[in-house]
Amino acid sequence: MNGQMERTIAIKGKLMELSSPKVMGILNVTPDSFYTGSRKETEKEIAERTEQILSEGADFIDIGAYSSRPDADAVSAKEETARLRKGLTIVRRMAPEAIVSVDTFRADVASMCVEEYGVSLINDISGGQMNADMFDTVARLQVPYIMMHMKGTPQDMQRDPHYDNLRTEMARYFAQRIITLHERGVKDIILDPGFGFGKTLDHNYEIFKHLEDFKLFGLPLLVCISRKSMIYKLLNNTPEEALNGTTALHAMALMKGADILRVHDVRACVETVKIFRQMNLQK
Repeated sequence: MNGQMERTIAIKGKLMELSSPKVMGILNVTPDSFYTGSRKETEKEIAERTEQILSEGADFIDIGAYSSRPDADAVSAKEETARLRKGLTIVRRMAPEAIVSVDTFRADVASMCVEEYGVSLINDISGGQMNADMFDTVARLQVPYIMMHMKGTPQDMQRDPHYDNLRTEMARYFAQRIITLHERGVKDIILDPGFGFGKTLDHNYEIFKHLEDFKLFGLPLLVCISRKSMIYKLLNNTPEEALNGTTALHAMALMKGADILRVHDVRACVETVKIFRQMNLQK
């Protein structure tokens, strides 16, 4: 890893510049995501959320049909597929040109979304750990791959997570997988530290404090901290009350080199990014 930052990703044959931070709006077509305000199941709810994400200025829509909150119930591939087909049909009807990412760890589900609905990115919470075919599938589809760090599974990851050396273990995790993906011909890789996925509150803040370290891989960095427990548990409130803390951390993440922020509250994040960009224009 030479630390030379890759400033573009290929989206449908075109290069997207990441020299200016991007915003990814979350569309959860689930009944059980940790933030109740993000749960969209009916056609009307999905349509309204799609319109909101785009009208508030997001660069991407990230659609997920499998809740990965701690202790979440497992969802079958059949159910995940059905939810995604419903959601993507609505998204494509409303916004055929929107850049859409699918949040799934299943290779066959990812293939369906890319091949049938023109999804542009695969967002894998497991970094290839939960499906042995994922890396080969990404290589075949030739779409950008968001690779997250997770220790364990959504069903057990928060049961006393332990690391001998957190940052060293995470660096090894990413380094090994980046090499494997490059060997398969995958060019566009985006790293996600996986806040809240197999980490204690202290682990999360240690990672955040040293967020710049991930830039040494020379790859774009995605940060998803929106309304998460590292905010609401620290502040002794709830996900519904965690917007202020989220915005504070988003501003710090941008200063630490985040290229993409994956968020529930698009307008608040877009405004934060706009202020950050303006500050960078000043001498």
